[in-house]
Amino acid sequence: MEELGRELLDKTEKSKVRFDELTDLISRPEIIADNLEWKKLVKERSSIEDIANAHVELKTLISNIENCEKDLQNETDEEMKVLFQTEIEDLKQKIEQKVEDIKILLLPKDENDDSNAILEIRSAAGGEESALFCLELCRMYSHYAEKKHWKVEYIDMSETEIGGIKEATIMVRGKGAYSRLKYESGVHRVQRVPETESQGRIHTSTSTVACMPEVEDIDIEILDKDLRIDVYHSGGAGGQNVNKVETAIRMTYLPLNIVVTCQDERSQLKNKEKAMAILKSKIYDYYEEQRNSEYDANRKSQVGRGNRNERIRTYNYPQGRVTDHRVNVTSYDLNGVLNGDLDEFIDAMILKERTELLQNIQ
Repeated sequence: MEELGRELLDKTEKSKVRFDELTDLISRPEIIADNLEWKKLVKERSSIEDIANAHVELKTLISNIENCEKDLQNETDEEMKVLFQTEIEDLKQKIEQKVEDIKILLLPKDENDDSNAILEIRSAAGGEESALFCLELCRMYSHYAEKKHWKVEYIDMSETEIGGIKEATIMVRGKGAYSRLKYESGVHRVQRVPETESQGRIHTSTSTVACMPEVEDIDIEILDKDLRIDVYHSGGAGGQNVNKVETAIRMTYLPLNIVVTCQDERSQLKNKEKAMAILKSKIYDYYEEQRNSEYDANRKSQVGRGNRNERIRTYNYPQGRVTDHRVNVTSYDLNGVLNGDLDEFIDAMILKERTELLQNIQ
């Protein structure tokens, strides 16, 4: 294990050197003055910080065990020998754990993992019952974000007459939001007795969730000639402002016919800014999906970017059961899940992904 540890020290050395370089660069006045360059370097530094820290920790552990082994060889007192041997065994365990940690850190990482997440939740099969379940999903993700201390913004929402949601666009702001919520993409199936069902029969409905990373300005450029912007009156609650002032924005990216709407803010300018952020993410996501489809064999291992038509989870109300079909994990705490207890499923997906990637590189 020590030999493997030294091998990993060599592999992580460049990351540690680069981390130190970036730490120096981002403190320089000329870099700070160039906001885009500064943000780019800060993002790069953040992406290798864990590896750089793990390199230092592993180096310290290996140094400590080497010193203990030397002391053991030179020691004549039997009691001290036992103490040194115990310390060596403890250090070996720590090195073994640190090696496993570094192996995970060295796995291919999604460059968008630190990004904010954009969730699009839509009703699918099941009509009004599906729309009501969409509302439950929106609440579930809001509760989950609250547990993670992330901020939630409802960018756009289309409601039904009895209180359901046909579709909603939600921005979740917080470091690492996309790294976890991306595993929620797919078809969510609900089995329950609708309130409108007089005979108590269980109905099955579905809603879809799509998760995209919020992309920075440096990632994609949109030309004015490729854009059409329409303004209109916001719908839903909002008082006189809704009826009299055109603040809602409909933005269309003509080359791909991608449409985004935003009526979250009373300010037309703020709605336009939010709509542009969502549009960039949709365009980025479109081209990512195109690129991934060209490498289908590779994509099968990318469980984080799974097929959005895949049924990922079933919420069975009569039995109080939630099952994730991708990892065969079942929870019998339906209320807890709907109140944002999603880590059991997401952690299982992360473990599955890491296991598959480790098998591929070993």
